[in-house]
Amino acid sequence: MNGKWVGMTVLACAAAAGAGLYYLQVFGFYDRVSEAPGQEVLLTPTSGDPVALTVSGFEAIDADSSPIRFRACFSTEASADDLAGFTRIDGAEPRNAPFWFDCFDAPALGAAIKSGDVTVYLGTKNHAFGVDRLVAIGPDGRGWVWHELNECGKKAYDGTVVGEACPDR
Repeated sequence: MNGKWVGMTVLACAAAAGAGLYYLQVFGFYDRVSEAPGQEVLLTPTSGDPVALTVSGFEAIDADSSPIRFRACFSTEASADDLAGFTRIDGAEPRNAPFWFDCFDAPALGAAIKSGDVTVYLGTKNHAFGVDRLVAIGPDGRGWVWHELNECGKKAYDGTVVGEACPDR
């Protein structure tokens, strides 16, 4: 009889821990971000400093627990001609966002990027150490923002010597 209670207690604790971990990963660490200084959508030209893009309908989430948890969605009136002088990024793949942040559908966005329907630009280099902010814009003016590790970030987080080419933390 005591074995049953011990087993049930272990299972109950495991279920509670699993539910708590799920909650923290999907809901707990994220905060909604309003459009504010430091959160505007910037694009980096092929030469020069990042430039603010005029946007509307800006929605974003972020978390202090990781520099790559930022996701945002917006709309812009900028045309392909307006965006011609900005740095393009090839091979970018957006990371999943929590299901409740439904304007950021990473699988659909990734497919649109691969098909060439959506273009990815460098928002800001080293937005945080080793992390670039990428901006994707579709032909209909819808846009998405996420963070991705750059070469310095990949080296720093896998334990490789970073080297002189990377900025100081």
